[in-house]
Amino acid sequence: MRTYLLIARVSLLIALHSLLACSSSKQNSKSLSSKHLLSKETIFQMYTASANQYKLLASSLPPNRFPRTFHPNQNRLETSGSDWWCSGFYPGTLLYLYQSTADQKLYEEAMRIMEVLKKEQYNTTTHDLGFMMYCSFGNANQIAPKPEYKDILINSAKSLATRFDPKVRAIRSWDSDKEDYLVIIDNMMNLELLFWATRVTGDSSFYEIATTHANTTIQNHFRPDYSSYHVINYDPTTGAVQQKRTAQGYSNESAWARGQAWGLYGFTVMYRETKDPKYLAQAKGIADFMLHHPNLPQDKIPYWDFNAPNIPNALRDASAAGITSAALLELCQYVPAKTSKEYFAAAETMLQSLSSDTYRYAPGTNGGFLIKHGVGHFPQGTEIDVPLTYADYYFIEALKRYQELSKN
Repeated sequence: MRTYLLIARVSLLIALHSLLACSSSKQNSKSLSSKHLLSKETIFQMYTASANQYKLLASSLPPNRFPRTFHPNQNRLETSGSDWWCSGFYPGTLLYLYQSTADQKLYEEAMRIMEVLKKEQYNTTTHDLGFMMYCSFGNANQIAPKPEYKDILINSAKSLATRFDPKVRAIRSWDSDKEDYLVIIDNMMNLELLFWATRVTGDSSFYEIATTHANTTIQNHFRPDYSSYHVINYDPTTGAVQQKRTAQGYSNESAWARGQAWGLYGFTVMYRETKDPKYLAQAKGIADFMLHHPNLPQDKIPYWDFNAPNIPNALRDASAAGITSAALLELCQYVPAKTSKEYFAAAETMLQSLSSDTYRYAPGTNGGFLIKHGVGHFPQGTEIDVPLTYADYYFIEALKRYQELSKN
């Protein structure tokens, strides 16, 4: 009986969300559409230039390999296998660009590389199946639904669900020593796949895992100012917190920029999918922390860590800006008008900055990537000040959301 009641509640929330989101979107987009920093012509030119870049990238990609980054000084493309956590962003970006340009070559390339990717639906060794499979097959299913896509996504959700532990009440991120249970803020981005799985299967267990994980994250990942730790290490036996730290940030108590962006995006999705006000409050708290931080530069492209010791000479992380702008362009539809305008304006500034020569590569350069000045793992010294596939993906996603909200 409890399962049936939960399924009914989920169905009601989905219907309510559709009505509220549509109403909010129309109201806020109307109030935000008077003047834009990016014209329709500029947006169209960026789509066209980006499509050409990705066709250039595709032309240099070895068979069965996925782009990871490009090293300009060495003129070298770095690739990965399908099991790398970023493997879904390349086909996802191709599909976004296909939607915006109707360039069939982009769609064909996405279909080709997704054949290589689809075996990861059975991968139970990673928490990143949302990134890998929903950004790719999820987008493909929206464009042209197929039973095969549905099966692949359901299997992917089942694989992700195997990493949930009811004692810890969270999905394990990285496999580690037996006495550790590591959960990272990034994992919030993979919950959207679970909500999708409950909608299409009626199996409420995916929904329960997603909300339980999010509640545990609110409880343990965040400081009073809404900044987040990167990594929480739980006791796998008791579920108690053993350690709060970072892996990719400057220090355990610093605010790693991309981590804040993951949290912002993830809790915005949580509110969309549940309409629970605590998730909206969490998303707003994270947004306000970022946008009002004294170390956020005027162009709104954050330093790789809000507490990096060499600010203002610290590296920027354009990938964090892309994720943040995409999140804000959804979040602005769920908040009152004054806050909505603030979030929209901040996202618009980020997009304008990312579209400038400072952050966007000139056509025909840099191996075909779109955005420069991304920072992957600064403490480890990998992917420093280089293009990143997820920077490209969320830039194009944000551009598409901006275009939709800006329609008169």
